[in-house]
Amino acid sequence: MTLPFEVGVVVRDLELMERFYCDVLGCRAERRSVVPEAVGGPAGLGGELAVAWLRVPSGGCVKLILPRSDPVPAGAAASPAGRQGLSYLTFHLDDMDPVVAALPTAGARPLSDPVVVRARGRRISFWADPEGNVVELVDARADDPGPGHSN
Repeated sequence: MTLPFEVGVVVRDLELMERFYCDVLGCRAERRSVVPEAVGGPAGLGGELAVAWLRVPSGGCVKLILPRSDPVPAGAAASPAGRQGLSYLTFHLDDMDPVVAALPTAGARPLSDPVVVRARGRRISFWADPEGNVVELVDARADDPGPGHSN
């Protein structure tokens, strides 16, 4: 491997999702591009699409992909392990509390019950972003229960 890992997320609203991942999760918008039909079709991407590259503070990249045609809904699986294929994105944070506090206002909904769970020396929290993609937050503050914690 020559560069940090990248993941592509197909979205319905590129601007909304870019704001969500940048404003709430701390990603940085790097660039946008339109992939023409002449490239997207033969590459197996289904045709023309817009792509926004968001740099994750730790060095990876989330690529938000808006196809020219409507994306197929991901389904209604409530739990990340309840569907086959790419299940969720994990963001490792120093302290998840400010992010957990900002997520509901940004259109996300918690999937964890309680919202923050202590497990193996870490705290974890699962959320659905505004379009239903699952995001896991992890920090190493297991001694600090934070909001909505479990024992």
